[in-house]
Amino acid sequence: MTKTNGPRGLRPKNARKTILRLFSYFKFKKALFFSGIVFIILGSISQILANAMLSPIIDTLVGDFSMNVFIRYLMITGLLVIFIAVGQYIGNLFMARLAQETVHKIREDMFSHMEKLPIPFFDTSSHGELMSTFTNDVDMLNQSLEQSVSQIIVSFITVVGTFIMMIVISPILTLVVIVMLAVMFLFIKFIGQKSAENFRNQQAALADMNGYIEEMMSGQKVVKVFNYEERAIEDFNRRNEELRKASTSASTYGTMLMPIMGNLTFVLYAMVSMLGAFLVIKNIISVGNIAAYLQYTRTISRPITMVSNQLNTLFAALAGAERIFNILDEEIELDEGDVVLVKDFNGKNQHAWKVPKENGEFEYVPVKGHITFKDVDFGYVPERKILKKINIYAKPGQKIALVGSTGAGKTTITNLINRFYEINDGTILYDGIDIRRINKFDLRSTMSIVLQDVHLFEGTVADNIRYGRLDASDEEVKEAAKLANAHYFIKNLPQGYDTILTADGHNLSQGERQLLSIARAAIADPVILILDEATSSVDTRTEKLISEGMDKLMEGRTTFVIAHRLSTVRDSNAIMVLEQGEIIERGDHDELMKQKGRYFALNTGAIELE
Repeated sequence: MTKTNGPRGLRPKNARKTILRLFSYFKFKKALFFSGIVFIILGSISQILANAMLSPIIDTLVGDFSMNVFIRYLMITGLLVIFIAVGQYIGNLFMARLAQETVHKIREDMFSHMEKLPIPFFDTSSHGELMSTFTNDVDMLNQSLEQSVSQIIVSFITVVGTFIMMIVISPILTLVVIVMLAVMFLFIKFIGQKSAENFRNQQAALADMNGYIEEMMSGQKVVKVFNYEERAIEDFNRRNEELRKASTSASTYGTMLMPIMGNLTFVLYAMVSMLGAFLVIKNIISVGNIAAYLQYTRTISRPITMVSNQLNTLFAALAGAERIFNILDEEIELDEGDVVLVKDFNGKNQHAWKVPKENGEFEYVPVKGHITFKDVDFGYVPERKILKKINIYAKPGQKIALVGSTGAGKTTITNLINRFYEINDGTILYDGIDIRRINKFDLRSTMSIVLQDVHLFEGTVADNIRYGRLDASDEEVKEAAKLANAHYFIKNLPQGYDTILTADGHNLSQGERQLLSIARAAIADPVILILDEATSSVDTRTEKLISEGMDKLMEGRTTFVIAHRLSTVRDSNAIMVLEQGEIIERGDHDELMKQKGRYFALNTGAIELE
């Protein structure tokens, strides 16, 4: 999977397609959309007719004056002005609400879609850039929709309606207007293309900088430990300079349109005035006609000027929309599993796999926790295999240890069990069933993982434990904490189980966070337990507490343990020694020590794990 959000090599989608896709979101609020359009049309048509009233009013004043006729024209104009105010206010109000509803729906779609994306997507996408899309791009889109949609509709109706009225008043003057409008559109097209390109670059540079800031903020300890501050400042300044250049180029082209369009509008106004005066002298049109026509000249150029003035926002919003749709177009995690989990099978506290048979009936296989790897090959990219011909047999209640150098493939094996990634060749069986047939949600609901790097959520201690099973009672939460040896330190916290954890549990020690992670795994009551370097970052005393908690948790479960500390795997039923994606030794501790191979060398200190 390729990285979709990076600032380099961004290929924008077709602008027309992006706009149409944005407008397709309006179908979710049709009443708002059509009501807004009706009032906008009412206001725009009233504006056009109000301008048309200039002609009879002025002709009445300079010709045969009639007070009754004059008052009637003024009353009609006043009524039209009321319609303009009502139409514009209610139309803009509806469109503003429509913009908020649309952005609300887009946010929902984005978050919902991201939750369905596979792990490889997040492995290849910067978290900072994804956050930039959720914040900067969505906010820019919201701004543009709220301010620009109604103006675009108004502009379209105004231009069409005004153009019709101008032809009715004077086809000759309209030819002059058409020529000048063509010149304006040429300028808009040229500058618009340049502006769009530069705004895409600006949004990409902004995402790159946000990603870097997020990375530096989360890694401040590492930055300071290795005296990386100066280099970090240099890297930031380089990205900041790229953003400045991109923003300057975008703003230069964006602000260029307004003065150009303004000057062209004055030229058009002057040309119409001179030619109109000539036509009035020749009695081809009346003074009222030329007054109304001049007003229409201003009216028809104003929407073009307004839209061109907002091109900055529009192009930035389009660039953001393209990035949003890039995420929405990512393929979600596919799940074709037809084997599902049946809880409390036959009224007992026993789960079973419901396996469809070819004759339409079902076979029920008790969930035990047998895991079998048969000649499994895997590579994150097809041409480079990480695992080669892996064979593992794990029975319920067994503890299977995976040891080896960094990059040997230990964590990859556990990622294949829960189907974060799909194998290239071979078979993985769960209770004799190919895991590719098992529904991913049901498959993962029978597993728990305790990682080296614990991630806790903002909320109470109890809520973080309950994350393993959302319907767990308070008593079950406490029992899980006791099982994990976490109850003692929790009850000594300021508010006990109701203590609020700060971002990622930074108000706890590393060991305390790890104990909470074990409690979270315990409350899920898993059939299969995966422990990935769970004690590598804690002191010896805390390691003992964690080990005791894990020993209780492992009872009766199939457990896979990844560890650098070989002392933690000596009691394993089977130890797999991996190197370069292959199992080079297997057996329990005593058997491997007798072989005097790599495991023996690691235990005696002849060699060390890299």
